[in-house]
Amino acid sequence: MDLDTSTVSTASLLSEIRDGVDLRDALIVREWQAITSWAEANIVDTAEGAATLTEGYLDTGVPIAGPGAPLVSEFQLMELIAVLGRSPDGGRSYVGQVIECAWRLPLLYAAMVEGRVAPWRAQRIADLTRSLPAEAAAFVDRHLNAAVGGVGWAQLERLVTEAILRFDPERAEAERQAANDRRHCDVHMDEVDAHGGVHLDAYLDAGDGHDFNQAVAREAHLRAQLGDESSLDVRRAKAVGTIARRDLALDLLIADETTGEVIAQAPGRRVELNVHITDTALTGENYVGRCEETKSPIAVAQVKEWLQVPGTTVIVRPVINLADCVPVDSYEIPDRHQRRVRLRDHTCRFPNCPQQAVRCDLDHAQPHAEGGKTCPCNLVPLCRRHHRAKTHSQWRYLVIQPGHYLWTSPHGHHFHVGPAGTTILDGY
Repeated sequence: MDLDTSTVSTASLLSEIRDGVDLRDALIVREWQAITSWAEANIVDTAEGAATLTEGYLDTGVPIAGPGAPLVSEFQLMELIAVLGRSPDGGRSYVGQVIECAWRLPLLYAAMVEGRVAPWRAQRIADLTRSLPAEAAAFVDRHLNAAVGGVGWAQLERLVTEAILRFDPERAEAERQAANDRRHCDVHMDEVDAHGGVHLDAYLDAGDGHDFNQAVAREAHLRAQLGDESSLDVRRAKAVGTIARRDLALDLLIADETTGEVIAQAPGRRVELNVHITDTALTGENYVGRCEETKSPIAVAQVKEWLQVPGTTVIVRPVINLADCVPVDSYEIPDRHQRRVRLRDHTCRFPNCPQQAVRCDLDHAQPHAEGGKTCPCNLVPLCRRHHRAKTHSQWRYLVIQPGHYLWTSPHGHHFHVGPAGTTILDGY
């Protein structure tokens, strides 16, 4: 329909668009239900004659949905794809996504039918789980049940990674070893440009990458303190050379002249572990670590390797109760409060923002100048962009309880942000 935008308010346009999205999703849900009924009527008992995925002209031999989902007739699928008006490869993948959800992700499928999750999001999740064992897919389904509407892609991929670690450890270890074999560090000295610059690219163990990044950051900061007025990027680039030359000098100057043994000691590396006690941890089953910088699940074997690197210092801190509310009188936020808030919320608390809390400002929900306490219950991580939006625009939020926030957009739309992610609320 044609709209005269000169006479229609922005709020009305947003409502019109939202209504269209709801109508589109309702039609897709009806299509999925019909495809599910079609699949029930066209199940075959053996792999012979069953539909499989193709890549170009090659048949992969992989069923269109994961283990435990029914096999459907290859010839009957051809007709369905034609009725859907999709290409052969795209149609197989699409029908497979529907079957994957209906049989292996039943909680997700029910949430989609009820309108709690968009069909396109369910499709993406089905793609991620198709290769998982049945119990791993069920694990993902259970953990997404309450949160799937607000979980971002990175979180979904991390959940699938955790499912592989828990339920297919041999595959997880094989993938980890294969990734380790891809590690490299290349300085392209054969491609020096006209300005005397070269490119460096590397794929490193995360522990090594963390240590290198810390060393470069410290050297760049020191250069600024000593009067280097270059940009941060330039100072970091200079730092790489400084660190390299320092290492070369150590080898020359601090080696035993008789034996040749290098006696210099590295300043050491620090590893900090936050251990969250769960029922599985208490029973000694399904140990899975999680990297704070990326939030990615990692194998315990990898954590052990990092802790066993020579010169590593392991810091064990007292138990942190994330529910503690101990206000202080000052506006400045003490380190112990910053740690509690960032461990509690993990990311910026603006709707759907994935920025890590360690890189965010901590906002006083009730301004300190208006009597707001400097206390974890009144502190909210917001990235700089969304902190400015809250301060300088009509975006507003309320703290329902620590870790749960109700946002209101400039045109009256409401969003709940919590541990499960972002949920768009009805009524505005």
